[in-house]
Amino acid sequence: MEIPVSFEEFDIVEVRFKGGRKDFYRNINRLDLTTGDAVIVDVPNGHHVGFVSLKGELVRLQMLKKKVENNEEIRSIYRIATEQDMARFNEVRDLESGAMYRSREIIQQLGLRMKLSDVEYQADKSKATFYYSADDRVDFRDLIKKLAEEFKVRIEMRQISLRHEAGRLGGIGSCGRELCCSTWLTDFKSVSTTAARYQNLSLNPSKLSGQCGRLKCCLNYELETYMEALKDIPTVNRPLQTKNGDAFLQKTDIFKKMMWFGFKGDNNWYPVPVERVQEILEQNAKGIAVDSLVVEVEEEPKHNEFVAQVEGSLERLDDKYKSKKKKKKKKKKDTDAVASADAPAAQVKEKKQQPAQDQREGEPRQKRQKPANRNRGRDNRERDNNRERDGSRERGEQGQNRGNREPRAPREGGNRPAPAAQAQPGPDGQQPQQPKKQRSRKPFRNRKPDQNKPGTDA
Repeated sequence: MEIPVSFEEFDIVEVRFKGGRKDFYRNINRLDLTTGDAVIVDVPNGHHVGFVSLKGELVRLQMLKKKVENNEEIRSIYRIATEQDMARFNEVRDLESGAMYRSREIIQQLGLRMKLSDVEYQADKSKATFYYSADDRVDFRDLIKKLAEEFKVRIEMRQISLRHEAGRLGGIGSCGRELCCSTWLTDFKSVSTTAARYQNLSLNPSKLSGQCGRLKCCLNYELETYMEALKDIPTVNRPLQTKNGDAFLQKTDIFKKMMWFGFKGDNNWYPVPVERVQEILEQNAKGIAVDSLVVEVEEEPKHNEFVAQVEGSLERLDDKYKSKKKKKKKKKKDTDAVASADAPAAQVKEKKQQPAQDQREGEPRQKRQKPANRNRGRDNRERDNNRERDGSRERGEQGQNRGNREPRAPREGGNRPAPAAQAQPGPDGQQPQQPKKQRSRKPFRNRKPDQNKPGTDA
């Protein structure tokens, strides 16, 4: 994507030097710079090599954050560094380690109580800056004279704090990430032990101190959150008075709003909500000792959903088997009604429809669903039996209408029952029992004996 023609880029660029030191420079020549380019910048009494770390409108926001004014005091960028410039710069940087070890020997000879942490040469080799840290004020006038005679450059001594020293050296913190002071942190705020107390941290210097030997800067990151959570936590300066004895505060969880108390001679801790602790403190202020720390609330019996489902399934099974028994009894009644030839067809239909209706009314709604696949064969057999009964009833009615015609003889080997017209009521008006159906057997077909089977005649 091309930049619009009317858009003018911010002419100030942020440049990074050794040890994470950054400064702002003006791009007066309108050079086409990108992040990471090596540039030659103007410094007092010479020039130096730096690397572009930020450009564009973000630089304007960074200047507002650091409260840097856009005035004539901002120095300019000469040009982009060439290969020759970078070669000279690397040669100068190779002299820094030797100068640091030699200057430490001189400091020990003079007996100065200071710690030399780093040395930075200027790219034109006209000045060397020595960074040191000390607890007290140090008189280093003799040191500057000896260093100037030793290295033949202009010497500048700059005192830094232990936090700045750790930022220049860099490293990995206990969290597993690179140190904040060497990556993004620029303002070092004071950190006190009260920040650790508010966060309920153990006051262990080895765990709370960073690589610089001071308290970790990250203790201030979450301090405001803890301060807001502590507003609702009551202050317990003395043990709570109960009828069982005095309860001493053992632990407080400010986010769960829970406080743990323990009694003398008892190793158990009892959790108490913050609201209950406030009530106990008010009653103790009036001279009243409470019965117990926590008010017992009767819990409603919870209905187990799994038990309810099991009980419901058992009830459905009982209804299922009851309905099957009713169906068997009603089938027997239907067969007795079909056996009587004098009964009119309308009564037979009513008897046939009546139990079905009663059965439909007596059954629950769940049984009105379509039959399952496993009951399909049984329903087909019932339907065939009903058709067979209807056909026998129609043949009986036709025999009565035709007179005393003799009934048709049954087929040989058939399993059809005798027509219903032959069944005549007795003198007492009772219907004689219908003879059982005799199953016809098919004649045995002659087949040749198995020749392969032993013990048979061929």
